[in-house]
Amino acid sequence: MRHQCNRNRLSRPQDQRKAVLRSLATELFLHGEIETTLAKAKALKPYAEEIITFAKRGDLHARRQAAKYIFDVETSKYMDRETGEVFEELQEGKKLIPQTVLRKLFSEIGKQYEGRNGGYTRIYHLPPRRGDAAEMALIQLV
Repeated sequence: MRHQCNRNRLSRPQDQRKAVLRSLATELFLHGEIETTLAKAKALKPYAEEIITFAKRGDLHARRQAAKYIFDVETSKYMDRETGEVFEELQEGKKLIPQTVLRKLFSEIGKQYEGRNGGYTRIYHLPPRRGDAAEMALIQLV
């Protein structure tokens, strides 16, 4: 029984719901904001904020825990291994590695929210979608 178990179920089985949230979180960290339905945005907010809390901790265990919750796709940019600088293309004489969403999360996003105690995302209501009049929302990193 699920008495008082307040969780956004999104009318999907558990495996599909986890996959949707995982892909939405990956795109949110990749682009900084995404436009989706209001129900998905409300379900994504606590999910993404938990991952950002892992990124703020920054240790190896937190990195492995965060890797369970997002897809580690490449961002088509390169990072300097020592300094963490981001470059658009390869450079001579530097040890560059491809930037992934997980690396971006821990090197940029985690550092950005170091002094903040929660409330890392914001949801804006948008006009309804034209095709089916679904409530739309814009969720973005603060």
